[in-house]
Order: sequence, then C-alpha cells, then structure tokens
Amino acid sequence: MKHYEVLFIVKPTLTDDEINARADFVKDIITKNGGEIANVVAMGARKLAYKIDKYERGVYFVIYFTAPASLIEELTRNIRYNEDIIRFLVVKYENKKEISAWEKLSKGMKLGTIKKEPREPRKPRKERTPSDEQSEQQEEKVEENTETNE
Repeated sequence: MKHYEVLFIVKPTLTDDEINARADFVKDIITKNGGEIANVVAMGARKLAYKIDKYERGVYFVIYFTAPASLIEELTRNIRYNEDIIRFLVVKYENKKEISAWEKLSKGMKLGTIKKEPREPRKPRKERTPSDEQSEQQEEKVEENTETNE
C-alpha cells in the first residue's frame, strides 16, 4: 500500500449538503477499492488563482489515504466524470522523507519550518579615499605592463 493525497475543488454554487456529498463520493471510491483514509481536511471556500469554468472561487478538500496503485486509475476516472468537481490533483509519496511528511500532514500537524541560527552582524565597509583609488589604478597599470611584456 502506497501513500497518497488527493486535493479536489468543488463548485461553489452547490449547497453544503451537496458539497459534503461530493466529498463522501470521493471517500467511498477510496474505501470501496481497498484504500484506507487517514485524514480528510475540508479547507473551505477559497479564491482561485485564475478562473476555472467561469468560477472565481471553489471549495477545497484534501484527503490523505493509503491504497494500492490500481485504485488511482479508478479514482481519477470517477472524479473526471463528476461535473461538480472542477479540478483535482493526486500526489504520491514515495521516499522516506516524503512519507514522514505525509504522516505529519495526515495527523494535522504542520511541517517544521527551517530554523536559522542568528549570525553576527556584518562589519561596516571601509570607506574609500582618493589615495586608495590612485593605488588601484597604479596596480592595474603594472598588471597591464607585465602582460604585454610576456
């Protein structure tokens, strides 16, 4: 059994009962085909990044589950036929690091943020004086002369 996550967006024009019925529809597909649901996150109505089928908002759901690989084909087929689900994405977690992240997410925990150690403040820059600029120009001339002599 592999670890998966399915995110889907339901039309915002549906009633609460209809929206919950679509979420139950997806859960039923997973459980009837041998999958085990770990967690369901109802993210609620959100603004879409761009219009999808003339909708500017959508109701988001995320379901974390374990299932055999054959279930994914059946799940995507059923979701595509459902006109009330306007977008979906199935993510497979493969390596140990991803699976540990899946376990945290499925328990409702947030992934840890990177903690940066405080560093020392930078030293102030040395102000340039006209004599520094003259010495740099002299060094450049010396380098040019040595290159032409070689």
